[in-house]
Amino acid sequence: MREELERIEIPDEHDTRERSWAVVSAAFAAREPQPHRRSWKPVAVVALAVVVVAGLLSPPGRAVLDEIRQVVGVEGSAPALFALPAPGRLLVSADSGAWVVDEDGSKRLLGDYREASWSPFGRFVVAARTNELVALEPDGTVRWSLARPEVRLPRWGGSRTDTRIAYLSRGQLRIVGGDGKGDRLLDADTAERAPVWLPGRSHRLAYARRDGTVRVVAVDSGAVVDRNAGAHLLERPAATASPDRRWTVVGWPDADQLVFTRLGRPRQIRAVSDVSAQFRSRSFPTIEGWCCAP
Repeated sequence: MREELERIEIPDEHDTRERSWAVVSAAFAAREPQPHRRSWKPVAVVALAVVVVAGLLSPPGRAVLDEIRQVVGVEGSAPALFALPAPGRLLVSADSGAWVVDEDGSKRLLGDYREASWSPFGRFVVAARTNELVALEPDGTVRWSLARPEVRLPRWGGSRTDTRIAYLSRGQLRIVGGDGKGDRLLDADTAERAPVWLPGRSHRLAYARRDGTVRVVAVDSGAVVDRNAGAHLLERPAATASPDRRWTVVGWPDADQLVFTRLGRPRQIRAVSDVSAQFRSRSFPTIEGWCCAP
C-alpha cells in the first residue's frame, strides 16, 4: 500500500507537502506502541494520514485517493461520541435536523433544520428550513424567524456586538441583521454555493455568481471590493479546528467515522464510529463548526 501511495502524482506536491506536514506528522506519530485494544494495522495508519492530507489538496488530488478512503477505517475507534477532546461545542447537520454536541458528548436536536451556522463567538445558531430562516439559542430556543422562499446556506458573520447573516433565497443572495431586522437583497445573480464572511471588523462577504466569478462586497454599503476574487475564498476547510486550536476534526463518510487529530504534543488521533446512526441520519452528517465553550 505504501509503495502504491508513493507512486501517486499529486498536483502542486511540493507546496502541499509544506502546508500539510504538521497534520501528516500527527497521523504517523500515532504509530507509537499502544495497548492491543487500540492497535492499528499499518495500512490503516497510512491511509488515515493520506485522508487528512487529501483535505488539503486540490480536487484532482482528492479524487485520486477516493478509492483508498472507501475501504479503510481507523481501528480501535470509540463506538460512540462519548466526549469531545477539547472545550467547545460541535454544530452538526443531519437528515434528522441540526444538532449541538457539548464537550461531555451530550447531544441536543435543535429541530428539523437542514443547514446551520454558528454566530460569532457561538452565542446563537442560524438555521434554514424550506421557507424559513431561524435564529436559535444553542438549547433550541427560537429568538426570531423570517419567512422567505427556498432558504439555503445561511452564514452568520461579524463582531460580538454587530452581526449580519447572509443566506440564499430562490438563488438570490440576501442579507439580514443578527437581530432579524433590515432584510434586503444583495445580489440576484448568485450561484448555489455558501457565501463566506471574511475576517476583520468590516462586514465583507465573498460569494460566487452564476457566471463563475467570485465577488467580495462590503455589505453595509453594497460596494464591490473585488469583482474577480479567487475561488479559494469559498473553499470549505477540510478540518474544523477546536476553539483552542489544538485539535481538528474531519468527517470520514466512507468509514462512517469522525476523526479527531491533536496537532500539538503528545500526538494523538481519536476516532468515533457509527456516526450516522448517532445523529439519526441516513446520509453522513455534516460538521458545521466547532465553536466556543459556553
